[in-house]
Amino acid sequence: MADYQEENINFFAETNFRNQRIKFGIKLDDRRKHMYVIGKTGMGKTVMLENMAISDIQAGFGLAFIDPHGESAEQLLNFIPENRLKDIIYFCPFDTAYPIAFNPLETVGEEHRHLMASGILEIFKKIWPDVWSARMEYILNNCLMALLEYPDSTLLDIMRLLTDKDYRNKIVSGLKDPVVKNFWLNEFARYHEKFQVEAIAPIQNKVGQFLTNPLIRNIVGQPQSSFNIRQIMDEGKILIANLSKGRIGEINSALLGAMLVTKIQQAAMARADVPEEKRRDFFLYVDEFQTFATEAFSNILSEARKYHLCLIMAHQYISQIPEVVRAAIIGNIGTFVVFRVGADDAEWLEKEFAPEFIANDLVNLGKYNIYIKLMVDGVTSKAFSATTLPPKPIPEKTFVDVIIEFTRLKYCRPKAEVEKMISDQWMDTNNNKKMSSGVEEKIEKNNKKSFPDFCWVCGKEVELPFEPDGKRPVYCKDCLKDITSGKITPPTKPIKLETNIVKNAFSGKGKKLIEKKPTEKPKTKIDVDELKKALRESLSKLSNDNEEKNK
Repeated sequence: MADYQEENINFFAETNFRNQRIKFGIKLDDRRKHMYVIGKTGMGKTVMLENMAISDIQAGFGLAFIDPHGESAEQLLNFIPENRLKDIIYFCPFDTAYPIAFNPLETVGEEHRHLMASGILEIFKKIWPDVWSARMEYILNNCLMALLEYPDSTLLDIMRLLTDKDYRNKIVSGLKDPVVKNFWLNEFARYHEKFQVEAIAPIQNKVGQFLTNPLIRNIVGQPQSSFNIRQIMDEGKILIANLSKGRIGEINSALLGAMLVTKIQQAAMARADVPEEKRRDFFLYVDEFQTFATEAFSNILSEARKYHLCLIMAHQYISQIPEVVRAAIIGNIGTFVVFRVGADDAEWLEKEFAPEFIANDLVNLGKYNIYIKLMVDGVTSKAFSATTLPPKPIPEKTFVDVIIEFTRLKYCRPKAEVEKMISDQWMDTNNNKKMSSGVEEKIEKNNKKSFPDFCWVCGKEVELPFEPDGKRPVYCKDCLKDITSGKITPPTKPIKLETNIVKNAFSGKGKKLIEKKPTEKPKTKIDVDELKKALRESLSKLSNDNEEKNK
């Protein structure tokens, strides 16, 4: 961390010319032009990304690390320091007992809806190229654009929109986009029954197969995401996505990862409402990025810099990515890092690294050895050779179990509760009226009622326009002002709370959580065993309370 603070440099390698070992890195401003890493498997790409991410975490930066294998995600958990435990969101789809909520259709502004729709379409197109057609794309695009307008819609509603006429009429009646509304009223509604069945069959076969998987359904079927990516970026939090292909399947890993990338892009572009000097730098690490590299990825490379979204992406060979993305890499990447590559890739890269290195040099690099063109103060250097730094040693004290328990309590819900919620949404017991009017009833209820709760800092009673869930912190006006000004730290760290307070905090029953005692210094040590016991008791209480309510 001390090294990083020197001009905000992230050190990741050292020179090896004539045995002169000089450690070097990349400055913060130069990272906004992105970093591209390529090399065969086992050459050291992942270790380099892990080292850079660990340095960012320890330096207090915000980042997202998307890992399709899982090992790096698990490794990074060992390096989360105690002072950043409140910042971590561990996205772990295979933790089926406590599914996290991620709804890519949630809270997308009108000006960004077309970007989200096209991003999701590109994902589907990449995953299912064998059945993709212009008609399938046309229908799906209108599905997504309609659902993006309707409150509390999820990807599960695609199938209902296509097959449930009453539900479709309810959605269409509230549409404001004239083109989308015209499609549903004057095109789709006039399809002959046989033609309509043929038109939606490919969507049912592929998209339906993805959405009916319980593992995926319990994640994307929850209307409210349990984390806000824009907030993660603006507040410098840490999102680690463990998308292990071996545990959730290759297609599910690719779809979830690509949706996360698309949502991050949309959140970054939404920063247009903030002056550039106030946009906080956020780093997006994507290992094996060809898995998530749709043609829309080229837009991220060209647009992300101005929104302070800095990409670090790695993969194995060029043919894995679309031609349009290759062109975007050449035109927008500031720093190139090359490990050993194959002959075909060496020919393509030789144009960038000549005359210092030729294709034959690129195919004969040893493990952890690289050729690099480094951006320095806005100018890309000539190519030179280097050796990446070795893996960082795991700290003696880690908080992996605490992070997992904390994520479950703050960002996840028990599986039974999630499945019941989804089942209730799909119940059709009253001529579809329950589903069609559910959103309006919810909005009307929230508009008319206020809910009592207590400030998490001082214990003062407050009135909320929404029903407290125990996960979303609550502050009174005075404490919120103190938090905004930096006078006090928001108490979103249940690991430092006593057992009974943890129970109250996560049940939504407000009590005075933290007393302001200027003369007392907060405790900095954590009894991990006691904490885990407290969290489990809290979780057990929540489950029991939910069962009682259901009864």
